[in-house]
Amino acid sequence: MTYTNIEIKARASEKQQGEIRKILKENNAKFIGTDNQKDIYFKNETGRLKLRRGNIENYLIYYKRENKRDLKKSKVILFDNQGRIDELEKRTKKTHEILIEVNKEREIYFIENVKFHIDKVKNLGNFVEIEAISLENLISEEKLREKCLYYKNLFKIPDNDLIKDSYSDMLLRKN
Repeated sequence: MTYTNIEIKARASEKQQGEIRKILKENNAKFIGTDNQKDIYFKNETGRLKLRRGNIENYLIYYKRENKRDLKKSKVILFDNQGRIDELEKRTKKTHEILIEVNKEREIYFIENVKFHIDKVKNLGNFVEIEAISLENLISEEKLREKCLYYKNLFKIPDNDLIKDSYSDMLLRKN
């Protein structure tokens, strides 16, 4: 599956995360569940390649994304391993050098084409992500930006809490 998304990532205290949960509930967000995820990032010259292992999401994901604090555009290729995550991990580790592993507890919610993550990332802290998604580019980039900004404002996320980097970048700097 290939898709485009516009996203933001921000630091969020436990209190802020609680307020966001309340807003999501008030807006009839569909709660998918809490996923304990391990993302294994591999060295890659042209973008980012990660293998996600979780109790809900298990994918090989390749993406290119701008690193900036504001709204970020990503081009994503997602390979659903169809229950063969062990085999996929083994093969990927044979062909790619591991860069870093990111471990997190992630609550996943949806409202229409917008995906929300409330994350607790090991050794980094608490975060929220908003991803406005367009499968097969059926929704304009402008509409995706509007939706992302709408929820950023609804959640009262201040600009100074926005983060430009991925969790992997943040952990690499920390280590």
